[in-house]
Order: sequence, then C-alpha cells, then structure tokens
Amino acid sequence: MDSVISVILGGGRGTRLYPLTKERSKPAVPLAGKYRLIDIPISNCLNSYLNKIYVLTQFNSASLHRHITRAYKFDNFSRGFIEILAATQTMESMDWYQGTADAVRQNLRFFNQPNIDFVLILSGDQLYRMDYQQLVKEHMRTGALAKKSSRK
Repeated sequence: MDSVISVILGGGRGTRLYPLTKERSKPAVPLAGKYRLIDIPISNCLNSYLNKIYVLTQFNSASLHRHITRAYKFDNFSRGFIEILAATQTMESMDWYQGTADAVRQNLRFFNQPNIDFVLILSGDQLYRMDYQQLVKEHMRTGALAKKSSRK
C-alpha cells in the first residue's frame, strides 16, 4: 500500500462538543486517559500499513499538534510520516479553509507526489475500527477508485 496517502481532517469548530472543545479541536478531545480522538484514525492507518499520513488542522489546533508530535515518531530509515498541514494564509489566498473539501483542495500539492496513486480521506473525530487496506483493495477491485493519473 505504498501508493496510498492518508489525509485525516482535523475537525472544525466542534461546537456540539462544547465545553470539551472550548480550548481544543474535536480530534484533540481526550479519550480513555492518555489518548485523543485523532488516535483512532491514525491507529487504523498504521494497523492497515498505511504510514504516509497528513493531518489537516485549523481550529484550536495547538494541543492537537502537540499530541501528534509527541505521540508519533518514525525512525530516520522509515518511509512513513505523520505530517501536520495547518491552515495558512498565502499570497494567493488570504482565506482559511471554507470546509473539508476546501481543506483538501488547498493542500493538493502535498498529495500529488511521485508513486502515489490514491488518497484516502478520513475524519479525525470518529470512533470506529477499520482495516483500510481491505477498503482500498475492494475499491480497486471494483473500479470504484480511479488512479490519480486517470482523472481529468
């Protein structure tokens, strides 16, 4: 599954979980002691042998950034990574993300890498256990996934 990049959406304002999200994003909400909601999709990725992971963040993201950088380390010889892509203003755009699709659109340059054919987009604040490798393989088998190079 080296041709797959996982993109985890770091959540919006999280107003429905207030006051838990008063000072943190929804994926940074504590779960079972030392864990955070973001650990679920990251764990699903790593257990599915998908170790090229981007996390897109925007709101109250300092504690989420701190947790990810402290909790996940890859050795220097691994081709895997977990990289945070925070919302930024650029010379081309002074806007923050206008939703999840816009967050992905604004970061396409990171996903268009050599030897990457598929992008798996995941929510950073949902609780479930899943083998994404089975999901990707089934989508490939049925033709539900189009390779990046075949899209227009």
